Amino acid sequence: MPATALDAVLNTPNVWRGRNCATVATPSLPTGYAELDLLLPGGGWPAGALTEIYVERPGIGELQLLMPAAARLTRDALWLAMIGPPYVPYAPALAACGVHLQYLLMLRSQSPDEQAWACEQLLLSGNCGAVLIWLEHLQERTLRRLQHAAERSGSIAILYRSRRAQPFSAAALRLHVGRNDGRTVISILKRRGGGTPPPVQLDLYGSLTRRSATMPLSRGPAETPRLQAAH
Repeated sequence: MPATALDAVLNTPNVWRGRNCATVATPSLPTGYAELDLLLPGGGWPAGALTEIYVERPGIGELQLLMPAAARLTRDALWLAMIGPPYVPYAPALAACGVHLQYLLMLRSQSPDEQAWACEQLLLSGNCGAVLIWLEHLQERTLRRLQHAAERSGSIAILYRSRRAQPFSAAALRLHVGRNDGRTVISILKRRGGGTPPPVQLDLYGSLTRRSATMPLSRGPAETPRLQAAH
């Protein structure tokens, strides 16, 4: 049957259908967890978009969730930037997950405004495969700026927040990360295309080697804010 004008419209990436994941114009990056990829538009972390991750409490797998994608990006000589992590990333554990440390950049600053500015500049630089930022309080216009910077760069932008999810956000994808019976529970709060599927439970450490599974990805509280890089 020949395609109709309506078919052409419905197959446009910018058109989303209810109850379905949206078609994405920019290829997504697989998360490394097939159960989660099935629920995400494009089958992975959205490139050229802002993702918001709300964490029930630190250290329950929110960083491990990004490790397969981070390993792939740094293997392709793209920078992985971390801005203001609450704990010091543990380099040997990151390396054990496949992250190429020569492409790891860690930044600290004196204020949330400086952190947001650094995130925006890193995205617009075109050199980062992914930018991860930890911020609690953000104005809606700042969120929109970060979303716009991610769109222009085509990079993956991840905003970690530990407080209760805000009712509205410019982020294209919003997740909540919790823990239940030793497994990490991912709830999708918002995705392009609409619909909120049931939570998915992941064994984030089940596929790791014994060496990497016994090493935490971070150690101790972060130091006094300052700009620094880890190579």
